[in-house]
Amino acid sequence: MKIIIPDDYQDCVRNLEAFKQLEGHDVMVYHDTLTDLDTLSARFQDAEALVLIRERTPITAALLERLPKLKVISQTGGGAAHVDMAACRRHGVTVMAGTGSPYAAAELTWGLVLAAMRHIPAEVENLKAGRWQRTLGTGLKGRTLSIFGYGKIGSLVARYGQAFEMNVLVWGREGTRQRALDAGLEVAESQADLFQRSDVLSLHLRLNDETRGIVTAESLAQMKPTSLLVNTSRSPLVAPGALEQALKAGRPGQAAVDVFDAEPVIENALLALPNLVATPHLGYVEKDNYEFYFGDAFSNLLAYMDGQPINNLAG
Repeated sequence: MKIIIPDDYQDCVRNLEAFKQLEGHDVMVYHDTLTDLDTLSARFQDAEALVLIRERTPITAALLERLPKLKVISQTGGGAAHVDMAACRRHGVTVMAGTGSPYAAAELTWGLVLAAMRHIPAEVENLKAGRWQRTLGTGLKGRTLSIFGYGKIGSLVARYGQAFEMNVLVWGREGTRQRALDAGLEVAESQADLFQRSDVLSLHLRLNDETRGIVTAESLAQMKPTSLLVNTSRSPLVAPGALEQALKAGRPGQAAVDVFDAEPVIENALLALPNLVATPHLGYVEKDNYEFYFGDAFSNLLAYMDGQPINNLAG
């Protein structure tokens, strides 16, 4: 089968142990990202199967119209909101999603918390430039860690906060709040209460129509000038322009983000701000995680080829 794997930024997929599953198949791996419909459809023209790395390339109805040979899409991870399912059904394209793991993303979240609160990136650069101890960091013990969205990743981050002897505060939908109460955690009185009391506020919400832009400029303005906002979930959870405006105003005092509206980032005004720590969407980009995600995606693809029962998301 002709298999195409787009958006392998680091050229790492071919070096995974899981990649051996595809021996004997015609596999093409691309390392750049295309957005133009004409060039993207030309690249995918002969593909019978696509293995997608999370949401890096949207599969639209217009693109599917130009891919007559495409039979199957195997998605790494569990989400496929970037794939037009109705168009896949019309074109008879099978869509399979795998399972995910919360650990790598939760660990990176905590790395960003420590990096921002103790000004680690700035002090690394200071030291390399011959400057000694230019900032005064802030410890975590006794401070309030707020979790907005208590799912698999959020619950792990809450446990990390407890290990650092932080006070954990949770907000989210009714089910989220009940799970937090069952775990013995404090639930905020409201979303506003969550933002007002936070020393560190970490976003762990799924992006959908309900949550898009849920963090408004007004929400951010309620945060302390000493507080930190962390977003390793999805950038559009924050209203357009609101984070840049808030950081310039000093509420919150700083932010640490792993996600952006447009990725890969070519330029972004946020990156020029001194009170921002940023990483290039590294949350799930970790060796064990990639073996898990791609192993699952390749196994699903082989099961499809062998005619075994599969879960076709496109119906």
